[in-house]
Amino acid sequence: MTIQPIRRFLMLGLAACVSASLAGVALAQAPAAPTGGTQRAGSAAASSAVAQQPIKGYAVVIGGALKADNDDVWGRMVELSGGKGSRWVVFGTASETPDKTSRRIADLLERRGAVAEQLPVAPALKWVDLDKAVRDPALLELVNNASGVFFSGGAQERIVDTFAPGGRPTPMLNAIWDVYRRGGVVAGTSAGAAIMSTVMFRDALSVINVMKGQLRDGKEIDHGLGFVGPNLFVDQHFLKRGRFGRMIPLMMAKGYKLGLGVDENSAAIVQGDQVEVIGGKGALLVDLNEVQTDPALGAFNVTGARLTYLDRGDRFDLGTRQIKPSDRKLRGQRLDPNAPGYKPDFSNDPFYVDMLGDTTLSNAMGFLIDSSQKEVRGLSFDPKAPAKDPLADQGFSFRLYKGKDSLGWYSDDLGADEYTVANLYLDITPVRMARPLFSPWSAR
Repeated sequence: MTIQPIRRFLMLGLAACVSASLAGVALAQAPAAPTGGTQRAGSAAASSAVAQQPIKGYAVVIGGALKADNDDVWGRMVELSGGKGSRWVVFGTASETPDKTSRRIADLLERRGAVAEQLPVAPALKWVDLDKAVRDPALLELVNNASGVFFSGGAQERIVDTFAPGGRPTPMLNAIWDVYRRGGVVAGTSAGAAIMSTVMFRDALSVINVMKGQLRDGKEIDHGLGFVGPNLFVDQHFLKRGRFGRMIPLMMAKGYKLGLGVDENSAAIVQGDQVEVIGGKGALLVDLNEVQTDPALGAFNVTGARLTYLDRGDRFDLGTRQIKPSDRKLRGQRLDPNAPGYKPDFSNDPFYVDMLGDTTLSNAMGFLIDSSQKEVRGLSFDPKAPAKDPLADQGFSFRLYKGKDSLGWYSDDLGADEYTVANLYLDITPVRMARPLFSPWSAR
């Protein structure tokens, strides 16, 4: 019988304090930091934890707001880690209330048959010496014996500052990497998902400000922990919060060609080049391999960003750029706007006044692939930008359009209109907005 979660949590905290004298031994016994991994400009030494040998494990990138009844995600994580009886360690490191947060996560994993331990490694636990905790032999042993690791939501900078301070991997991070290399699962939700790539958003709450150029190392962006490898950038709460607007500028600044944004209550399982989307919604794949930009404009702009919306159940090969829709979609309707005699459902011509709004982009993609229109347009701007802001009147125009390779799949098997959309294209152009945007109406 396992020790009850609260009691176990307190006992582990005591172990973290008592074993300080063994910290040097723990450091000597912990796996050495890998060397020779690909290093992206702007990322720090933590991302060099990419191993030379093939990684057998699974990175589960959860978009945040994961519901307790989402068996598709919770159950699949336990299945990937070995099924019933698989051992997990849970880090509430990012949370303001790590004990409560990690206890809830551990309970949800145990409901699906796992054995989950909460590890007291969090800045909010003021009684824990973090420098000693990440070297504690008792805690390291729990990680080494696990086949699953879970990072909670909260503030992602707490995770990287704890497990890779200054970009230097700790023994605890090396132990987590060993779990991952040998075939285990590393999962994270919200903040725990943000740390999955070699570069992450540290603190960039305003998408429109990132588009206006507020993208500073150590401020808005920082090094991540690199579990999805050096070539894929990931972000979370993605379509719900219009975060493609901040993803594309970061990708261009740091040289990424592929980005994956996971929506809320959904997850992307990444193993090597293989991506599978599960859960309640979907994810957006952003491909910048063929983009162009005009530096003469003096502001962020992009032409030809390729967008693919992966719905739940869809798979994607990052190496071949091939999509495999779910069986549900394959039983449904194939949408090829370039096929002779194509008969789409929609013919109206919408204009989106806030392209960065809640799920606006994914809705626009589903509409366009099933429409007689060749493109749709929209805007985004900050109507409350202070007058003293020199860029207060800057906004952005969006053009979403079809190409020769645009395809879609439609299904209503689950009672709602669901689309998978491949290869739509996006142009983003800076524009000057009127200030004030409107004035009172008066009779002429």
